[in-house]
Amino acid sequence: MTEAFDAVDLIVAKREHRVLETAAIRWLVDAFTRGAVADEQMSAWAMAVLLNGMERREIRDLTEAMIASGERMSFDGLGRPTVDKHSTGGVGDKITLPLAPLVAVFGVAVPQLSGRGLGHTGGTLDKLESIPGWRADVGTAEMRAQLADVGAVICAAGADLAPADKRLYALRDTTGTVESIPLIASSIMSKKIAEGTSALVLDVKFGSGAFMTDRTRAEELARTMVDLGTDAGVETVALLTDMSVPLGLAVGNAIEVAESVDVLAGGGPADVRALTVALAREMLALGGQPDADPEAALDDGRAMDVWRRMIRAQDGDPDAPMAEARERHVVLAESDGVLLEQDAKSIGVAAWRLGAGRARQGERVQHGAGVLLHAKRGDAVRAGQPLATLLTDDEGRIPRALEVLEGAHVVAPAGTAVPDRPVVAGRIAAG
Repeated sequence: MTEAFDAVDLIVAKREHRVLETAAIRWLVDAFTRGAVADEQMSAWAMAVLLNGMERREIRDLTEAMIASGERMSFDGLGRPTVDKHSTGGVGDKITLPLAPLVAVFGVAVPQLSGRGLGHTGGTLDKLESIPGWRADVGTAEMRAQLADVGAVICAAGADLAPADKRLYALRDTTGTVESIPLIASSIMSKKIAEGTSALVLDVKFGSGAFMTDRTRAEELARTMVDLGTDAGVETVALLTDMSVPLGLAVGNAIEVAESVDVLAGGGPADVRALTVALAREMLALGGQPDADPEAALDDGRAMDVWRRMIRAQDGDPDAPMAEARERHVVLAESDGVLLEQDAKSIGVAAWRLGAGRARQGERVQHGAGVLLHAKRGDAVRAGQPLATLLTDDEGRIPRALEVLEGAHVVAPAGTAVPDRPVVAGRIAAG
């Protein structure tokens, strides 16, 4: 078979800051998917993109080519508007769990295809799998039926959704090209657009516990993804959110589920509730329900009712006790004062080292492992007061978790002003 383009020419073009034509990008993705472009060639091209960037039209072409490499789902005829949400991931980010049933209360369907964690940011499926019986694998027909009946589904993405992205992502992870904004944006949006939702809300995080630590780059990523969604006919809005401290008080799997249930019961940490409600308002507005009151649905039990139905629909038992860690270690405050800093990444890595996360795809996680926080930034603390409890099944993991927590909690003298950092720091929409 004679190929329409040559991979080396496209590598050189990007290396020399040239703009690729649509046909070239389509060929590159297709040829890579079928093995006509070698891994080392695609890696070289990805590095050239990391260094020199891509124009908006090129990123759109790359996204569309990755979508075309696999199936494209459709929710036409469902009888409800569909709105999805995607988070770029962070420490203690369990927002999907209360958010999906909350939005479904108002007749807006939420088809939430989620993933498992890798490194210090947790995975939604890992959290939910700590519920006895719950299963992540849901076929397309079952997914449609659950959306029509319950209004929300959280499940694993099928292997046929943007398979080119899966191959390219694996290369980026091993070649130092993960940080490329065009490649991040096209990776996320190819899967989200292929899911077939009619609207999308993005939660783009910045700060020490986020994938994108710098706010300016997070804004660039958010803008790029909003543009991609808009160009594809998917109404898209992004919120910029602060991940300098963990979300809520629980960082782990089972303990994050428990905290999510607290939010669904009308309680829970203020920051988790605030972000859940903020994202729900955006999703409901896109779903044609701008006047809906998500806070009322948390307080009066309607969201909890949908949660329980959603969990049961995927064979989970919402009333069953979840895993508890066998070992505990309490971290104490060393002085009186005010908690000035609580480094999200350090706490996330500690939870990972305790067994809540995995270093390689396919590893098992400890459902009961993690870090429970007893104070938040701005709280007054006393010497000897518990700041955090480390949870694990393996006592030998505790010393390495303590190592990374050195300096994670900064206690300043009483009366020190603590800057107010609202969890929602900005909003980006089309236009």
